Amino acid sequence: MFRTESATTAIHTNLGAIFISMELSRSLWLITSLSPGNGAKMSKYSVKAGDLCGLFELFFKLQERTREKTGQDWPIITIQEAGLDGFWIHRALEKQGVESHVVDPASIATSRRRRRAKTDRIDGETLVRTLMAFKRGEPRVCSMVRPPSPEEEDRRRIGRERKHLTAERVAHVNRIKGLLFSQGISGYEPLRKDRRARLEELRTGDGRELPTYMKRQIARELDRLELLLDQVKTVETERDALIAAQADEAQSQPVTMLVGIKGIGSELANTLWSECFFRRFDNRRQVAAYAGLAPTPWQSGSISREQGVSKAGNPRLRTTLIETAWLWVRCQPTSALTKWYKARVAHNNGRMKKSTIVALARKLLVALWKYTNSGVVIEGVVMKSA
Repeated sequence: MFRTESATTAIHTNLGAIFISMELSRSLWLITSLSPGNGAKMSKYSVKAGDLCGLFELFFKLQERTREKTGQDWPIITIQEAGLDGFWIHRALEKQGVESHVVDPASIATSRRRRRAKTDRIDGETLVRTLMAFKRGEPRVCSMVRPPSPEEEDRRRIGRERKHLTAERVAHVNRIKGLLFSQGISGYEPLRKDRRARLEELRTGDGRELPTYMKRQIARELDRLELLLDQVKTVETERDALIAAQADEAQSQPVTMLVGIKGIGSELANTLWSECFFRRFDNRRQVAAYAGLAPTPWQSGSISREQGVSKAGNPRLRTTLIETAWLWVRCQPTSALTKWYKARVAHNNGRMKKSTIVALARKLLVALWKYTNSGVVIEGVVMKSA
């Protein structure tokens, strides 16, 4: 028989610092703290959003109160979720000597109830407990984000801006084609250089000239489209100049190494580097997990099945890798990775090509990471001619 104790055993935690969580919003920052000498009671404060002076003043008051209670000086350790505020608060805290951590909010364990309570107060307390467990060294309690340097973060703007501009370009092209199709006109290409001249020659399906206001609307759409084309060209020029500057350096850079592979152009190479390869990874599992290409098995008792990739990583990187995988099969037919892909597809009688290309993308990511990080050449790869 099991012995039961009538008295509840208290659990004492020896705090080695002042643990603080910050719930950030556009108007207010909710601060939750747990200090030595204050028992298990968490204190809550609020600071106006963006008021760093008020935040540091609050930190100073917390240290003063803790010193009065314990007679010792205690460091401050903070935690915040990665979100719209970016990393400027994290950098400001570290500049003042505060140990700061940025956590992936999706990695924090939550209740599995269908309806669970969620408030900023509860989230703040959860963050404090998560930070304490992380500092105790508990494995897999959460995933801390590795903030990029300001230069690395700024460099990512090139590829991301081009992607947004390209999406806007596609939207304007489709809008123009849709307007013309409503008048029985097809085959007009707004991206051609003679788009203005061809617009004047268009006739509706019943032989009429384009209506006056529709023609003016399409002309304004073309104005915005031409502006986008100029901006895309400017961004691409900045990207090529950055790659050329790295190519002139004595030490081989990851971008120039990627550009040298047949099937990988400047845009793919810049995206792969700025979204992934500038970071430090300890093993291939971390690389695949960062891209959201890690498998997610479901095993319980006699049930064992795969749920597909996690999709928990960088969505821009994952999309780029899928595109690169399709290009790899076409441009690198003699590589070991392409042979593996074709053998798997043939084994499935030509089916499951999309799921197999995702698996190829994961293998390709790991192979490119080894190539840029350690110089391990991919088996059977074809390089571009000089």
